[in-house]
Amino acid sequence: MRAIWTGAIGFGLVNIPVKLFSATQSSELDLDMLDKKDHANIKYQRVNSNTGKEVEWDNIVRGYKVGDDYVVLDEKDFEKASPEKTKLIEIAEFVNEKDIDSIYYETPYYLQPEKSGNKPYALLRDALKKTGKAGLGTYVLRNRESLVLIKAAGDFLILNKIRFQEEIRDTEDLVAPDVKIKPAEMNMAIQLIEQLTTDFDISRYKDTYNEKLLKLIMAKSKGKKTSTPKMKIVHSKSRDLMAQLKESLSSSSSKRKAS
Repeated sequence: MRAIWTGAIGFGLVNIPVKLFSATQSSELDLDMLDKKDHANIKYQRVNSNTGKEVEWDNIVRGYKVGDDYVVLDEKDFEKASPEKTKLIEIAEFVNEKDIDSIYYETPYYLQPEKSGNKPYALLRDALKKTGKAGLGTYVLRNRESLVLIKAAGDFLILNKIRFQEEIRDTEDLVAPDVKIKPAEMNMAIQLIEQLTTDFDISRYKDTYNEKLLKLIMAKSKGKKTSTPKMKIVHSKSRDLMAQLKESLSSSSSKRKAS
């Protein structure tokens, strides 16, 4: 892997030299957009909406619309507005990792220590594990300040970009269900949840869509006909919620005995 950023973690008065690596990769097939008529590649052009002519990159500027006019910005404007460029991931405070709602998580990265930072890196990693805490702070990447969470995972520290509060939409426009749940229904639902509870193991789940799509592509390339599998929807024998829960418990119990 190639590092996308180098700098240091600021942990009190301790600086830990680190490299940042992307922790995820796309699993999607690389599909091209083609003209249906002759399968020629589709190319995108930057077109002036007034003249219809293509515009060169050198002639493109960025602007923000105020009223009926645009305020055009140049690189110096962005430099003035961007936070101070720094090579430091400054941990401002520590929080309980469990207190961070999953809605705030955005992009994960691996942090690897430079040789000179091995001991303080290991110290921070192990201290986070023992306390169940995570470091909350900021860093600058591509002239943008990001809010980040640093937590321990196995032998490494993981940096997660997290969203600012203003990036989360309010739920006021959504309609929540207004119903009463019977105690018996709640008890049955809890039983079903407990019966289906296991230790988390992501390796049990595979992304089979691309595999099936590639198989279909290869079949089409050889002129073979492909068919669409029919989706089977299993309907419950009863519309009564309690009956459905009992049926679910019975079905789940039978599956577990079979396995």
